[in-house]
Amino acid sequence: MQRLPTWPVAAVSLVVGFAVAEITGVRAIGGIVLILAALWCGLRWRREHSTRLAVQLVVVYIVAFALSHVLGLVIGAWPSVFVVAAVVGVVTWARADRDSALRTGVPTAASR
Repeated sequence: MQRLPTWPVAAVSLVVGFAVAEITGVRAIGGIVLILAALWCGLRWRREHSTRLAVQLVVVYIVAFALSHVLGLVIGAWPSVFVVAAVVGVVTWARADRDSALRTGVPTAASR
């Protein structure tokens, strides 16, 4: 059975967290989504790679979240969320999931 890569969880959780905050009107609930996703991903990255990489990728996640607020002032909230989610997804895939896919023999999207 193939393991779920972390890049979709990291990327989609930013979108889902914002959607939950928008729908409920309670930003803290959206924040819970983000915290849970970052915790799950961080633990996976630590277990499968290293504490150093896990910290680096969690920092990328947090910085992207913070920058989405600034970018949102320029391009709008939803476009900003999609941009930072895409960046987080690409960075996560490149730093954590690409090598895992190569080691386990799970094909990457580029080789399909």
